[in-house]
Amino acid sequence: METIERETRKKRKSVSYAKWGYIFIAPFFIAYFIFTLVPQFLTIYNSFFETYRIGLTQVGPNFVWFDNYKTLFTPDADGTILILKYALNTMILWIAGALPQFVIAMLLAVFFTSYRLNIKGQGFFKTVIYMPNLIMAAAFSMLFYTLFSRVGPIQALLESWGVIDHTFDFFAIRVSVRGMIALMNFLMWFGNTTIVLMAGIMGIDQSLFESATIDGANSVQVFFRITMPLLMPIFVYCLITAMIGGIQMFDVPQVLSKGDGVPNGTTRTLVMYLNGYLKTRNLGMSGAISVVMFIITGGLGGIVYKMLSAPYKDGSRK
Repeated sequence: METIERETRKKRKSVSYAKWGYIFIAPFFIAYFIFTLVPQFLTIYNSFFETYRIGLTQVGPNFVWFDNYKTLFTPDADGTILILKYALNTMILWIAGALPQFVIAMLLAVFFTSYRLNIKGQGFFKTVIYMPNLIMAAAFSMLFYTLFSRVGPIQALLESWGVIDHTFDFFAIRVSVRGMIALMNFLMWFGNTTIVLMAGIMGIDQSLFESATIDGANSVQVFFRITMPLLMPIFVYCLITAMIGGIQMFDVPQVLSKGDGVPNGTTRTLVMYLNGYLKTRNLGMSGAISVVMFIITGGLGGIVYKMLSAPYKDGSRK
């Protein structure tokens, strides 16, 4: 009996540290609720209303159910559904930049973390690789616009070599403009991806690589049998975050095409389309576009995660 009473008194005097964990994480949830969750619900709410401004005249808000969504998927005079056209533009621009980004980043990550090569000065190389990511996208776009403009050095150099004439315009050709946007996105983000993948590879137990080498496995077998399976969670994270950033692509094509999506809207992205409605304070249409983008992002993210992680969850690969 005395032992029970002694333990009871000890529990009363002891301090419960569990509540401090909730106190420390509370600011994040409060900030997320105020600055993320509430605006998301307001966006969905506004997407069901007709509200825009014509000059100084405010129209609405008028509840219109799904009319804004119907308008988005209604063909224009040329028979084109604009939101689908701009979604396709966004995906093309992202894939063109993301494909070399992940290939080069994976090669560099494997190269710098190879215990066989034992590369020295990794801190220096990480800094150099990451430096393009520190440049503002707007400044990067202005640099490329200046280089490839009619009076830029690239134009003058190619004319002096006789490759092109003075009538050539890089910004009037769809392939060249899309190529510049993809190249800029690649240069800005491959360093970040490389460092994240390097961190993932360095977290793998080195004894696995040593055992594979002793067993006679070559570099390709080691990569596909050890490195890639164990790196898959990090790779999926990089791919999904890159895809989310790609769907939200705005600054580079906005600056490079001066917001017009030249030529003929082939470089206009979903966010540029959304920004056009925000200029007129059309909260209903902009909210509907945002909801569609959210659905596309969530759907593609779920598909990518399911496809890449499923083989490693059922135990078929270890």
